[in-house]
Amino acid sequence: MTRTISVALLLAGALLLSGCKHPPLKDAPNAGGQVQGSSEAGASTSGQGLAGGAGGVEGSALGGAATGALARTVIYFDFDKSEIRPEFADVVSAHARNLTGHPNLKMKLEGNTDERGTREYNIGLGERRAQAVRRALMLQGVAESQLTTVSFGAERPAVEGDDESAWAKNRRVELVYLP
Repeated sequence: MTRTISVALLLAGALLLSGCKHPPLKDAPNAGGQVQGSSEAGASTSGQGLAGGAGGVEGSALGGAATGALARTVIYFDFDKSEIRPEFADVVSAHARNLTGHPNLKMKLEGNTDERGTREYNIGLGERRAQAVRRALMLQGVAESQLTTVSFGAERPAVEGDDESAWAKNRRVELVYLP
């Protein structure tokens, strides 16, 4: 009996890992701000300021219009990696200070990947990226109750294209303040 269950679980796991790749959805719902045209993946910001339209965050909670590291709401990752790159440490720190200073604020961390890899692998990688940002924020004092994570895998590309410049902009976690 135990052997039969073990074999069944092993087969189910193999089926999950061997899933086929699906093309990205073209009309996926927009739960957070998409990355608006930028010239550099490492220095991009989301097209919205936090105070003016990021899910209802009021300017008073952010001290007026967000500037500097706080205005940056996208963290980019290297290919097949979930470690936060050093150049994004100031972004994480700025959002951590904002969240700890305003315990009523909540944030959703949206993990994304480029189109390479299976759908299942990309969902897992997007989740690992979102969790890495979550851990970094919590290590700086953000309450667990202020953070939620979701992985979109490759389903919500910021940039269409089959080259490294497009892929680099799609390997990201978007930090979205919730109402």
